[in-house]
Amino acid sequence: MLFDKNIEPRCVYCQRAAPLREGQMMCVKRGIVSCSGSCRRFRYDPLKRVPPKPLSASFAHLRDEDFTL
Repeated sequence: MLFDKNIEPRCVYCQRAAPLREGQMMCVKRGIVSCSGSCRRFRYDPLKRVPPKPLSASFAHLRDEDFTL
């Protein structure tokens, strides 16, 4: 869920952090930190989060009889 209240704190999703290099963020409060890090000042920014792609449906197990009335 994009707007889940119980999101795991990570610097990647924080309002106070900006991307610096791959795997690193520039935090206003702590300086250069890793993307997986977090601190007490975490503020969730939903626009920074990229949700996982939904699973594609597999209809291979269905037969033609399943679609007739």
